Amino acid sequence: MDPTDLQSMIRTGLLSFPVTPFDDDDAFNPRAFRQHLEWLSEHPVAGLIVAGGTGEMFSLTPAEIVETVRTARQANPDKPVISGCGYGTRMACDLAQAIEAAGGDGILLLPHYLTEAPADGIADRIRAVCRATNMAVIVYNRGQAQVTTDMLEQLCAECPNLIGFKDGTGDIDTVRRVTLRMGDRLSYIGGMPTHELFAQAYRGAGMPTYSSAVFNFVPGTAVDFHRAFTAGDDATCERLLTEFYYPFTKIRDRKAGYAVSAIKAGVRLRGIPAGRMRAPLVDLTGEEEEMLKELIGNRA
Repeated sequence: MDPTDLQSMIRTGLLSFPVTPFDDDDAFNPRAFRQHLEWLSEHPVAGLIVAGGTGEMFSLTPAEIVETVRTARQANPDKPVISGCGYGTRMACDLAQAIEAAGGDGILLLPHYLTEAPADGIADRIRAVCRATNMAVIVYNRGQAQVTTDMLEQLCAECPNLIGFKDGTGDIDTVRRVTLRMGDRLSYIGGMPTHELFAQAYRGAGMPTYSSAVFNFVPGTAVDFHRAFTAGDDATCERLLTEFYYPFTKIRDRKAGYAVSAIKAGVRLRGIPAGRMRAPLVDLTGEEEEMLKELIGNRA
C-alpha cells in the first residue's frame, strides 16, 4: 500500500491493537490470533496494529513479530496491517524489511528502550528506519524516544514515507505544537494507555483519532465511544467513561503492567484462547478476572 493511501485511511478512523495469543507451551498461537481477528472483523476499524504495546512486542522475538504480520495479512486481506517495530537502529531496520516482506503496510516505530539518547541520535534512528523500507512509518512519541517539533519537521522534509505521529506522553503542549506546525503533513494518533480517557483532551490539541486497546474484548463499546467522539457527542462519551472506562481503570491500575494484562484477560473472558502473559508482565488474579467479567457483563 502506498504510504499516502495508508495515511488517508488512518487519519480519522479507529485503530485496532490486537493482543498476541500464546499457547500452553508459551509459543505464538496463530490459530487463536486468526480466531480473534475474525471475531473483531465484524466491527469497523481503519487498520490493525499488530505486535504493538498491547500485542506485547517487547516480549516477542523478531520472528514472532513477522509471523503476526503474516497471519494478520491472511486473516484480514482487505485491511491495512501495521506492525510494531523497534529496538536498536540496525535491528529496527532489519525488522522493518522483514515486516514489509511478510505483507505489512506500515510500521509503528516504538522506542529503542533502556538508554537515554540525544535528540539528534533519536532523529538519526528514525531517519535510518524510514530509509530502510518503502512502507509507511508512524513515530511513537513515548519513553526514551521523544521527538521535538523541529526534529519532526526536518524528518518529514527528508522522509516522504514518514506519515504519522502517535503520542503516548500525555504532553498536550507538545502535541499541540506538532499538530499546528505539521498540519496535514502527518496523521495523528492518540496512544495513551486506555486512550479513551484522554481522547477529548487530545481532540482539543488537534488529534482526531486513537488506537483502542479495549476494542480487543468490548469492540462494540469501543466503536460506540469512537463514533460519539468523532461526532462531538460528549454526553455519550462521558456516559461510557462513567459506565465502563473508569471502572476498568480501577482494575487496570491495581498493578504495573495491567494496562496490557487486563486486555488479554478480557480476550480470554470472551472465549478466545489468548494464553498467559510473558514475564516481566503477570496475569490478573482470579479475583480480578471476576471483577473484569462482571464489568464486561453483556457488553458487545
